[in-house]
Amino acid sequence: MGDIIETIIIGAGPAGLTAGYTLAKHGRDVLVLEQDPVYVGGISRTASYKGFLFDIGGHRFFSKSKEIVDLWNEILPDDFLERPRLSRIYYRGKFYAYPLKAFEALRNLGLVESALCMASFAYAKAFPVKEPRTFHQWVRNQFGERLFGIFFKTYTEKVWGMGCDEISADWAAQRIKGLSLGAAIIDGLRRSLGLRKGEAGAKSLIESFRYPRRGPGMMWEAAAFSMQKMGGRLLMGRSVDALHYDEASKLWTVRATREDGEKESFRARHVMSSAPMRDLMNAIEPKPLSLFNARDLKYRDFLTVVLIGRPQKELPDNWVYIHDPSVKVGRVQNFRSWSPEMIADGVSTCLGLEYFCFEGDGLWSSSDEDLVALAKEEIGRIGLMNPDDVNDACVVRQPKAYPVYDDAYAANVETIRREIATRFPTLHPIGRNGMHKYNNQDHAMMTGMLTALNIIRGEETFDVWRVNEDAEYSEAGVEGAHEALSSERLTPRKVAAA
Repeated sequence: MGDIIETIIIGAGPAGLTAGYTLAKHGRDVLVLEQDPVYVGGISRTASYKGFLFDIGGHRFFSKSKEIVDLWNEILPDDFLERPRLSRIYYRGKFYAYPLKAFEALRNLGLVESALCMASFAYAKAFPVKEPRTFHQWVRNQFGERLFGIFFKTYTEKVWGMGCDEISADWAAQRIKGLSLGAAIIDGLRRSLGLRKGEAGAKSLIESFRYPRRGPGMMWEAAAFSMQKMGGRLLMGRSVDALHYDEASKLWTVRATREDGEKESFRARHVMSSAPMRDLMNAIEPKPLSLFNARDLKYRDFLTVVLIGRPQKELPDNWVYIHDPSVKVGRVQNFRSWSPEMIADGVSTCLGLEYFCFEGDGLWSSSDEDLVALAKEEIGRIGLMNPDDVNDACVVRQPKAYPVYDDAYAANVETIRREIATRFPTLHPIGRNGMHKYNNQDHAMMTGMLTALNIIRGEETFDVWRVNEDAEYSEAGVEGAHEALSSERLTPRKVAAA
């Protein structure tokens, strides 16, 4: 079985590789196990087809955390492009800039509909839902019922595959944090009048971002290379099947299956996991008491149908949100707008149509041919590309892309957290799926970085569960964590040394 490894990390995504890089940089013994035989980066990888490169979901490199920005610059110093951010909403045959431009929105909606939206907003402010529990209630309080129906309901239900009254308000508060109708109107007026440039604002309203010239996978390939150069290890094509915790020795035995079917076992003092929390808890021995809570956690999957064809009229958008209920596609990515180097021949139009689904349902199980036919029909209906101009296509499937925030998720995650803290103190969930938190790339990285620092220090100085929940703590990064630790609002939790 070999020597005892200090830390094994399950998953070579942003959280796992950030943790591995941090540990290796401090001279610590670390091994990363990645299920994919080819790609690192998880959902932040860059996929390829005949030289064309695809971003799985779209990853803007923007963060308010100085530590994360510094880490990006350290790992990939010479390969960033500064890209203009342009997103639009497609709704009932019309395009709306996102963030909104006030005059454009008024013109598209019409004066009567705009007046009704403002009246609906005024009513919501006068008579808010007390202690909103659902996504619907939270957005209705912030924007009014009418704008909820136009700009939130259809797209959100496409993404999650369930009604907005079944989705927790936690998700809205996290993903639309800092944005209200008042802020959107003021920002929209400034944009319409050309007064917005150079101002800081809500993360949802940024106007530019940095992007690796050949996609986000460049970052994670460089991180993996640097980690190994500093002494860390990475094994690809390893699917972790079981984790056994020995309470007497405080050691973990991690069993993995290689791509060729051979079994491997490793022993470690610490295990970090960015694998889906449900899968992790199901693999632990002895079986956790919270196993049924873990099995109740749900995930949303998605697939991207990539259409490649003759050059069309230049499309400036990074992506377009499809709020129209007449089509199934939820979002359209324009890969050239992310980076010209994503386009193999330099001239073709290359669009990615994202369809949100559950693994095994009708969309997920459809043949690639049927999915391409659907995508061609819908892109023509929206008007972003002529279906007759499509000369090649491929399909990229992404299981467990989004942890679902249903009405039971918070209680289930809290139960699992408590058991991990008491029974398995050297097991550390990190990242989006590992913590069942719909976080961004930079927040996932922060959970990996802070967990690595906890292991290096030999105590749980940083409570990584506060990342992306408390604004000062999550956005200020490590320096903010130090400040928070000295305040009355956040006291570090101590755990017994392994």
